Amino acid sequence: MTADMTTHADLLRHTLVDTLAQNLTRRGLTLFPDVERALRTVPRDKFVPEVELERAYADTAVVTKRREDGTGLSSVSAPNMITDMLLQAHGTRGLAGAHVLEIGSGGYNAALLRELVGESGSVTTVDIDSEVTDRARRCLDAAGYHDVAVVCADAEYEIEAGRRYDLIIVTVGAWDIPPAWIGQLTDSGVLVVPLRTHGTTRSWELRRTGDQLISLSNMLAGFVPMQGAGQREGWSVALHEQVTLWLNEIYQQQFDGTHLDGVLAHERREAGTGVIVPGGRRSADLDLWLATHLPDFAMMISQQSAVTSGLVSPASPFGTPALAHDSSLAYRGRLKALSDTEFEHIVYGHGPDAEQVVQQMAEQIRAWDAAGRPAPTLHVTPIDAPEHDLPHGQVLTKRHSRLVFAWN
Repeated sequence: MTADMTTHADLLRHTLVDTLAQNLTRRGLTLFPDVERALRTVPRDKFVPEVELERAYADTAVVTKRREDGTGLSSVSAPNMITDMLLQAHGTRGLAGAHVLEIGSGGYNAALLRELVGESGSVTTVDIDSEVTDRARRCLDAAGYHDVAVVCADAEYEIEAGRRYDLIIVTVGAWDIPPAWIGQLTDSGVLVVPLRTHGTTRSWELRRTGDQLISLSNMLAGFVPMQGAGQREGWSVALHEQVTLWLNEIYQQQFDGTHLDGVLAHERREAGTGVIVPGGRRSADLDLWLATHLPDFAMMISQQSAVTSGLVSPASPFGTPALAHDSSLAYRGRLKALSDTEFEHIVYGHGPDAEQVVQQMAEQIRAWDAAGRPAPTLHVTPIDAPEHDLPHGQVLTKRHSRLVFAWN
């Protein structure tokens, strides 16, 4: 790389970090000085050498390996997503001197972590795919991070017998939390993981307390799914060639969707909720409330053409809460403008019992509002934890653990 190219890469990197900091400020968050220093130090272009500099420093993910069908199998995540998770990992404690295990290897995030932990800390990054770990090793070496340990293994299991980490950060979408992750944490260690529940994904900051984890923060996230023993694919049910329902939990395995054939051909029903959103800001906690309070919950995914044509009007085409009951469907609609500053949550429905399912979802939106629009606290307990020991809340049983969502 020539001196001019190095200067251009530096300029692009600093411009990207300036933008990340400004976006965090708008969200009421702060970019910690040591995280900012790491972002300004690590050359992201070394970890995506296949693309031009401008794309290397764009705030988007770069897919580095694809399946045969073209979907992403491994990627270097978008800088905003990486930064958010690093802020969760950092917390109020910082990471200086920490020993970190990263699950899911792209190289770039491991280099950032190496900057954050300093000389007295350590970073181990693991991936199940040898092509991914070989690539991560090459990129880390090219960027000068020779002391990051790269391991090819299935992270569903313990990586190194008896070793404990202050932080485990997962950069792939996980459906469950295996016992090995909790067991490898120090007594007050932190797990940061994009956890899939009911088709939604949140990055949770979870602190170990005994054999349990308790959340400190959460945020919206999106990652390629985990592979290996922890892999669990969701499945979709077509409502239309441009609209599908996405399901992700055990109790939904018998849901074949045939009873919903042609549901969108029914006249659309609309119900206002009376729940007002100032400025039209997205209510991410509401989606999780609906997911944990509605028994027939799913996520509805819509192609933009279905939205443009007026076939559906979802809160988000990438995934909006839906309720499928018998032959009828309800979903959270796009916010309805009441004025320049006030917007109302709306529910739409189709099918013979549209009025019933629309009101069922609307009632839950009003219940969330009446409860003070709370954010959830997540408790992760072992699968065999006695019922009387579980915290109060909505319980979701996974393969290895029980998730309890408390709305205080």
